[in-house]
Formats: sequence, structure tokens, C-alpha cells
Amino acid sequence: MVLTDNHKNKPKTNAYRGRPVEREHKPGLDARIAASRMMAAVIDRKTSLDGLLDSEHGNPAFLALNEADRALVKAILQSALRHLPRIESILASLLASPLPDGARALHHLLIIAAAQMLYLDIPDHSAVDLAVEQANRDPRSRRFAKLVNALLRRIGREKDELLAAVSDLPCIPDWFMARLTEIYGAEQARLIADAQLEPPSIDLTVKAEPEVWAERLGGTVLPGGTVRLDRFKGSVTTLQGFEEGAWWVQDMAAAIPVKLFGDLTGKRAADLCAAPGGKTAQMILAGADVTAVEQSKSRLERLQSNLARLGFEAKTLYTNLLELRDAEGFDAILLDAPCSSTGTTRRHPDVLWTKDDADISKLAGVQERLLRHAVTQLKPGGKLVFSNCSLDPREGEELVDRVLADHPDLVLDPVQADNWPGLEAAVTARGEFRTTPAMLRDAGGLDGFYACVLAKI
Repeated sequence: MVLTDNHKNKPKTNAYRGRPVEREHKPGLDARIAASRMMAAVIDRKTSLDGLLDSEHGNPAFLALNEADRALVKAILQSALRHLPRIESILASLLASPLPDGARALHHLLIIAAAQMLYLDIPDHSAVDLAVEQANRDPRSRRFAKLVNALLRRIGREKDELLAAVSDLPCIPDWFMARLTEIYGAEQARLIADAQLEPPSIDLTVKAEPEVWAERLGGTVLPGGTVRLDRFKGSVTTLQGFEEGAWWVQDMAAAIPVKLFGDLTGKRAADLCAAPGGKTAQMILAGADVTAVEQSKSRLERLQSNLARLGFEAKTLYTNLLELRDAEGFDAILLDAPCSSTGTTRRHPDVLWTKDDADISKLAGVQERLLRHAVTQLKPGGKLVFSNCSLDPREGEELVDRVLADHPDLVLDPVQADNWPGLEAAVTARGEFRTTPAMLRDAGGLDGFYACVLAKI
């Protein structure tokens, strides 16, 4: 990835204290300060990176930057988080003794600088110079400025050797590597861990003619009909078909759950955690009369905007789905439940650093309550697809088993692997869908997803 700094709009305030700048403005410095502060928010305070990057309510230091610098900060943070264990190992190997316990600001400063030097096409001298300047301007790190200079210059000189020394170190937290090994075995666990190092392609769900749109946009058609744009790096809003609503962005794995319903023509359907609306759009496209339920007002507004662009209409409800009481009931229900998102680390490398094993158990409990209520809204003869983007069976197979055990009128409707050419390996022995980031690596990979079909008899 080649990155450049753009500093036409110089900030008027100091990024540390919000007071007028007293020292000469240094191009690129505020972007690095913002990246360091956001890194601290993710690692030390378990703050979602998406929230920090939000264009309206994000981190103030980030919002003060121009668009080019925001893109730079995002790239630095994503690289730092993808490779964090290796960067920390390299820094530890170069330090004669660990940094003091109170030197967290310095720690994050070094992570951000090292990420630029090791994994991005940013000149070493620029990363070193700005890191030293940042240390000098921060009272917490000023006394370590010479250490910053010496350590980063050594990284620049010994980059290849240092990277080779950590090449076998998994770039996920120890707790998650242990859990993946327990679930999938050592070999698959390592493949899943390595997959998150590869930034994802852009996937599109098209209304019709995927082969035609793949040719128009320079993409390829994947199993299931998703169009993948392998090399596109710009804004999707500039692509042919965006304005007229011919397609929408949706990872290949995320497009699978709705397809498990098959034809929904004439069916009364509900999408119970509907925003941002990709799956709602799929249900409408499949012929359903859709009610979209969302408990976040801002996310519901986003869903409505997305459906409007696509030329789709749905009944929308602003409510907690646990309070949904539909007297008629639904023929088809999609519950794509909020989860740990451990299958999406290619897109969201902060996930494994903001959650832990206890969060997975807690979220599994939330999903089980949602699923138990969703079942009550399903008509006899209807089908419910339960899905999420977690890799952990606690958020999938295990909770589904408990719900089935308590509902004799509910059965697992097995997915037939023969109906999914190219994805047969994702269909489990008992007919559930379980994708992992280790699958389809030659085609660019996909997110980890769980999905099953429950039928009410």
C-alpha cells in the first residue's frame, strides 16, 4: 500500500491539549498523534475502531484532520492492529528492559511508528522524524525522545531480519488462538489466524446478471453469485451502477443466510436486526413483503437511506425486537444476531483486541434470548434463519441446540451441500453453514459466518 501525506489544511490547535500551537507546525504530526491516541483507545479502553473513525461522532483528533490524513490514519491503525503481536515482539527484542508501567503513551507512539516502517510504504525517515517530534511535544514521553530515535533507526536498518524473526508468530491474541485451536485444531487455527493479515476485497450483491456486472466492473463471480472487485481501491460511490442502485456492498459470507430461504415470493418476512439493510434488500429481491426491525434510530435511518438508493421498500419498525409482538406472525424470519464478530477480523482488526472470551459467552446469552423470542413470531410451517459472524460454536451450534431442545415444534432444516457448488466444505455434517476466513483463500477469502435454518412444524 502506497500512502502519501497531504497537509494543505493545517490544524490550528495542539492535538494534545486543544490550546493554540506554540511550536512550528510539522506536516504529518497531527495524523500520527491522532493514530497514537486512537490506538490507546482500542487497546487500553477497548473502544471500537469503527466508532473512533465515525465521520460524525468519531475521535476529535481524527475529525480535525483533512480527508487524506484521515485515510492515512486509518491505514496506519489497521496495519498496526493486524500485526500487533509481531510489532510488540520486535520492539521488546530491541529494548534492554521493558518500558515503565506508566509509559503507555510511549508504547503506542512506538507501535504506530513501527507499523509505518514495517508494513506501509511510508519513508523510514519520515516515520522516525515525526515519532521523535511527537515524543518531544508530549510531556509524558519527552524524556524518551532519544530512545525513540535510536530504536526506530535500528528498525529501519534491520527491518528484514526483524520481520523474519517474527514471521511464525500468530497475529492474534493468545486467548483467541487457544480457543481456535480447541475448536478447529492447530492447522486450521493457524490458517484462520493468518487470513486476517490479508485485507479483504470489495464484494457486491447485484440485483441481476452477476456475470454482466463482473465484466463491467472488472470483477469476478464467486460461488453464490457475489461479484468480487479484487483490485479496486477507490470509493464504490464512483462505480457504475451505484447511483441507480444496481448493487450493494456485502461480503460473500454475509450474503449466504438470506439465500438459505430460497424463493420468498408472496411470503411475509421479517429481518429482526436489519441495519444496514443488505440482508433486508436480499429478502425484498427474493420476493418477500419485508418488515425490517432495528432498535437504533441512527442505524434505522441508514437502512432507510440504503433501501431508497436501491429502489426497495420495506415496512420499518424502530423497536427492540424483544418487544416485537406480531399477531399474524411471519412466514420467514431472519435473525442475524449481534455477536462477537470474530469472523470479520479481515475487515475489523480491532475486534480481537476489544473483546475477550468472557464477551463471547455474554453475547451468546444475548443471542439466545433473541432467538427464543424470534421463534414466537414464526408461523407454523415457517422458516427462521439464524446467523452471525462469529467463529465460536457458543454463538452458533451450542445455543441452537439448547433452543431446539426446548421447542419440540422446531426442527433443524438441513442445508444440502450439493446446492452450494464451490462452498460444499462450508456445510457441516448436520446441515449448518460454517464459513471461516481460511476458506477460498485462492479467491481472496471470505468472512467467518454461521447460519442455520429452523423450521416450525
